[in-house]
Amino acid sequence: MRIVFMGTAELACPCLEAVARVPGHEVVAVITQPDRPKGRDLKATPPPVKVAAERLGLPLQQPLKIREAAAIDALRATQPDVIIVVAYGQILPKSVLEIPRLGCINVHTSLLPRWRGAAPIQYAILHGDHETGVTTMYMDEHMDTGDIILQRAQLIHADDTSATLHDRLAKLGADLLVETVGLIVEGKAPRAKQDETRATYAKKITKDDGRIDWTRSAVEIERQVRGFNPWPGTHTRLGDLLLKVWKVEVAEGVSGNPGELLPDFIVATSQGGVRLQEIQPANSKRMPIDAFLRGHEVKVGSILG
Repeated sequence: MRIVFMGTAELACPCLEAVARVPGHEVVAVITQPDRPKGRDLKATPPPVKVAAERLGLPLQQPLKIREAAAIDALRATQPDVIIVVAYGQILPKSVLEIPRLGCINVHTSLLPRWRGAAPIQYAILHGDHETGVTTMYMDEHMDTGDIILQRAQLIHADDTSATLHDRLAKLGADLLVETVGLIVEGKAPRAKQDETRATYAKKITKDDGRIDWTRSAVEIERQVRGFNPWPGTHTRLGDLLLKVWKVEVAEGVSGNPGELLPDFIVATSQGGVRLQEIQPANSKRMPIDAFLRGHEVKVGSILG
């Protein structure tokens, strides 16, 4: 089967590698986003899928916008049987969706219709979900609304961050994609409509979302710290010092004004408190809280915000 693979982020790499290894399938093109400036020196950096494609020796295309006529013509010329889309980062127009004879298949890291949208992993943690998973689906013109092919659940551990959950879902997604493609080849792929009454949405996350609001509950803040690790991270201020917060734990049975620093480096919230365990002062490295206290004088009663 002739396959075009469209992906950009690290999440897509295990899927690309898994499909490329399956006998009888030919990845005739990998389409990814252009190199982007990154880091303090704004050096042009290839997306992870480009690096993976070059390592695998696969033909590569990097159109600026997939909906442009030249990009569509180049895609049509590959004559794909199926297009696989994983964390590509652009919405496909109808003119692209209609190209492959067996359809466009998406791998999405949630149990649809829960957490459609750009940040399903983060939102599952933020909202205290006990499980999430991976869905393969036929794509349509809307965001994550297509018919479901297969789903696999994955438990969310109490200490999971977006990074740890991402890695497990990436592997699960690769396995599920190979199974899905096999069913499509055999003409046995199931097709189930999504229940629109159960749909929830995970909007795109920005850096501003990482600011800790101490008027929220301790449980919510602990989830925020895990859900936004590693990106965009969570942060607060102690006086003039900006602190990134990497790890906390909920502290029961404490009270104080939201943001107030209590003994044992516990910060009061609207409900309970959180004990800061690992932080990163501006222009410094991540460190345990005791290492921070050795270099900074911090007074109980200070207000973080």
